[in-house]
Amino acid sequence: MLAPDPLHPLWHTPIGVHRFAEAQEVNAVLVRVFSAMRAADQAKAGGSQSFYASADDLLNRIRLGEWDQLVRFLVDSVRQTVVLANQGAWHEERPGFQMALRGIWFQMSHAGSHHDVHTHGNCSWSGVYCVQVDPPEQRTAHPVLGAANGVTRFYGPHFNRLGGAAMDFGNAYLQNAHVDMAPVPGQLVVFPSWLPHQAMPYHGDAQRVIVSFNMSVHAAQGSDQLHRYAPV
Repeated sequence: MLAPDPLHPLWHTPIGVHRFAEAQEVNAVLVRVFSAMRAADQAKAGGSQSFYASADDLLNRIRLGEWDQLVRFLVDSVRQTVVLANQGAWHEERPGFQMALRGIWFQMSHAGSHHDVHTHGNCSWSGVYCVQVDPPEQRTAHPVLGAANGVTRFYGPHFNRLGGAAMDFGNAYLQNAHVDMAPVPGQLVVFPSWLPHQAMPYHGDAQRVIVSFNMSVHAAQGSDQLHRYAPV
C-alpha cells in the first residue's frame, strides 16, 4: 500500500558503472589473445571482416592470469551492483548468495557494424566491458555518427510505450527514454538482463573490442523466489 505522497518514483532501473584499475595492462594482453582466437576461428570457418563474436564459453577456453584478473573484477562489480539494487527487497540485510556466469564472450567490430536491439535471457544481470576503441576525440569526430559512434544505447522501460502515446508537456519525463554509454576502455556497465539495448554502428581505426557476459544470482539455500504462496 502506498502512503499519501505527491509523488512516488516507482520502478527505477538499476545500472552500475565500474572502472577496472588494471585495465591498461590487462586490456593490451586481451586484445592480442582475442585477435589470435578470431584469426584461428575465421581460418576454419570464414566470416565477416567487420564483425566477429566468439562463442560464449571463454571461461573454459582462456587460461591466463590477466583473464582471471578481469573475471574477478567482473564478478566483484556485479556483486556490488546486485547488493545495492536489492536493498529493501531482500529480507536479510546481508544475505548469503551465489553467483553463476551463464556465458561470457567477446566481440570485435568496425566499418559500421552494429548489434541491433535485444535483451538477454537465462540470467538476471548482464554486463559489457570495453577493452579497446578509438580515443574519444577521434571516435566522436566521425562526420555522420558523431558522439553516438560505437556507444551502447539502453532503452528504458517507457520506450516501447512512446509509439502510440500522446506526447505533450505533461509527460516530458517519458520523452528522454534512452541513455548512451560511451565505450571507455576499462569501463564495465552492469545492467538488468531485461533491459533492451544495442551496440550503435562503429567506424574507427581501432577495432571496437568488448567483453559481454550473463550472470545469475541464487540464494545460498532454499528458493530463489522471494515471495512464497501457501497452497490453497
